[in-house]
Amino acid sequence: MALLTCEDLSLGYEGKPILEHVSFRVEAGDYLCIVGENGSGKSTLMKTILGLRRPLHGKIYSENRTEAAGDRLKRSEIGYLPQQTLVQRDFPASVLEIVRSGCQGRQGLRPFYSKADKQLAMDNIHRMGLDDLTRRCYRDLSGGQQQRVLLARALCATRRLLLLDEPVSGLDPRVTAEMYQLIADLNRKEGVTIIMVSHDLGAALQYATHILHVGAHVWFGTREDYLKSRIGSSFLKQGGMQA
Repeated sequence: MALLTCEDLSLGYEGKPILEHVSFRVEAGDYLCIVGENGSGKSTLMKTILGLRRPLHGKIYSENRTEAAGDRLKRSEIGYLPQQTLVQRDFPASVLEIVRSGCQGRQGLRPFYSKADKQLAMDNIHRMGLDDLTRRCYRDLSGGQQQRVLLARALCATRRLLLLDEPVSGLDPRVTAEMYQLIADLNRKEGVTIIMVSHDLGAALQYATHILHVGAHVWFGTREDYLKSRIGSSFLKQGGMQA
């Protein structure tokens, strides 16, 4: 069974839909990129999958259990790297504190981190190449370093499914390429399932196994079929719209 299935979702605000009839499946090990025009509802869809917003219509199924429309997926099933605000970039905490905070969903009623939590945080710090920055203040880091910290934090929440909302936004080309490679390695070498919102159609077509195109028309399928489709060809000719 699919790791995640969204069935006939309609999304919007105050009862007014901005995106309708969205259906797709994500199997374990997939790399799904969500693309589309500016304002088409990509980030709203991401928040709905996370349970942060309720859909106007439709259902989300998670593995062997059914989620009624809008119900939150278990924290242990998903890691999330959101778009950062300016205030969040200036957060006065150490790298270690931020990465460890990704373990909070597994703590239950424990008011402290377990030995396993602490080891998991250190493992992910090492995985992201942050060993020398453990005690550094987060707000003093570069944009690329901050994104690595947030990715390490997301991996503390789960190693099964990662949701990434524009993870390279504001990064320079070199750091962007490094970030994309990190994400690709997590998917291909470690089997982490990826769902990523991206304005970068070139990167989506380079790394993704599947594409979900949202907007006036909704399309879902493999990367290869997207390239052959009318909607994919049209979007490519427009330069991906840089949504």
